[in-house]
Amino acid sequence: MRCFHAVNVLSTVSAVCAASPAPVVDLGYAKYQGHLNNQFGTMEYLGIRYAAAPTGPLRWREPRPPQPTSGVQMADKNAHACYEGHIGISPTNPLAQNSLTRRDEIAEPTPSEDCLFLNVFTPSSYETDLPVVVWIHGGGYLGGNAYQYEGSDLVQYAGDGAIAVVIQYRLGIFGFLSGQKVHDGGVLNAGLFDQQFALQWVQDHISKFGGDPAKVTIWGQSAGSSTYLPPQYIYNHRIPEKIFADVVTRAGCSSSKDALDCLRQADIATLSKVNLDITQSAFFGTCILVPVVDGTLITKRPTELLKEVKINGGAFLSMTNSFEGTAFVDNTTVSRLTTAQYLANMFPGMTKQRITDGVKVYESAGLGGVIEQARAIMSEAIFVCPTYFLLKAVKGRGFKGEFAVPPALHADNLAYYFANSPVAKLQTPPFANVEFANDFSQLLMNFVLSLDPNVKWDSANTTPDWPKWSEDRREEMVFNRTSGVVGKEEPMIDVRGSEEGVLSRCAYWESVTAPTAQ
Repeated sequence: MRCFHAVNVLSTVSAVCAASPAPVVDLGYAKYQGHLNNQFGTMEYLGIRYAAAPTGPLRWREPRPPQPTSGVQMADKNAHACYEGHIGISPTNPLAQNSLTRRDEIAEPTPSEDCLFLNVFTPSSYETDLPVVVWIHGGGYLGGNAYQYEGSDLVQYAGDGAIAVVIQYRLGIFGFLSGQKVHDGGVLNAGLFDQQFALQWVQDHISKFGGDPAKVTIWGQSAGSSTYLPPQYIYNHRIPEKIFADVVTRAGCSSSKDALDCLRQADIATLSKVNLDITQSAFFGTCILVPVVDGTLITKRPTELLKEVKINGGAFLSMTNSFEGTAFVDNTTVSRLTTAQYLANMFPGMTKQRITDGVKVYESAGLGGVIEQARAIMSEAIFVCPTYFLLKAVKGRGFKGEFAVPPALHADNLAYYFANSPVAKLQTPPFANVEFANDFSQLLMNFVLSLDPNVKWDSANTTPDWPKWSEDRREEMVFNRTSGVVGKEEPMIDVRGSEEGVLSRCAYWESVTAPTAQ
């Protein structure tokens, strides 16, 4: 298994398929008829069910195989999206005591609990043993869907030499509710089990579409990436337990003898509202329904597992943006806080001494005032430093990139990976240059094709050699543009050393991974 990590977030619109038929694919439990998309020249199989509907008694249980379906299913429309939550908007963290989005601007599929579907995109001419890229969307474990990402973009950037699979998984309380009662009567990290189930589906069935199950690259973005690392508490820590109790109360199940059974019987309208209310109550810019240490799928905190080099995958590529944290910091809220108060809200498990140490690190870094420090804290603690933790663990088997085209915010690079996708309709690429777009996106798909971005299928791609990152050679590829007259900028893609200031601050975050639950 190959792993490809990119850091970002967003939302979307659907592809229009022509009426030309694609081959019928027999999965054993169902047959699917895809369509030729004349716009892209690719075959698309949309809305393939990979697991049974996780509804009623199957809420908060591991995904189950689909029931057999007779006849041929038309795979020409995106399936229902999973129910989504909302990023936190509270000025303080309600979990500190013991007691972003633009997706609404575009039409998306109707949400449903019955949402465990995926989309497959192949070249128009049938081939065998093609490399496969599986895209896992981001969204803070509370948003996103397959509808947002046109996998045909990835097929094109691979020169029609790969197959793309885009998956959905349970979100918010439906995918990441935890606590002792969920552990005892259901499954923790249901959304991650969905991802794992979808990856097994790829192993079992992708050869029927022309893919090679031995050549699978996992590419994720923000929460779909392993280098997005919010606090991951043990499942029965006081914070997950407080969230569970809050869900039970809001759902009207407080008086029930079996709270989890009551939640399974609750109507979806009630749970959907609870999901939105709970997720919005989090501290601004944070997501509170996230994976936990369950002892089964996640046996220890992620940084502990990295130190033990317990990692799946043989090759890695990680991409971060220069200003990941900016979108997650509310200037009005943070301007009323000190750096110490911001740290305490972000990481309620940190001691006063650890917070004092963190304040010294960021106040002495020359970053600016509290707002600038908060942006750097969010960026480095949650996105950037976990990337370096991973690169250190894989010991010279990974590539590191930085997307630096101004403003280089979280998710700005998605419009390049998915240039013709709904996600790109939410924003104009910060640098509308065809050469840059092709070179940038092709390099990433080169990794999918050969595990090496330097092996180029397109001779027109003249980007420099991309070295692997190691502690002896801490170098990364920076994707930027020249400054100057607007509209006259040129691509600027080159190798530079990792910033020593960032690495030194990452050393601080590495020293506090226990109290930050990372």
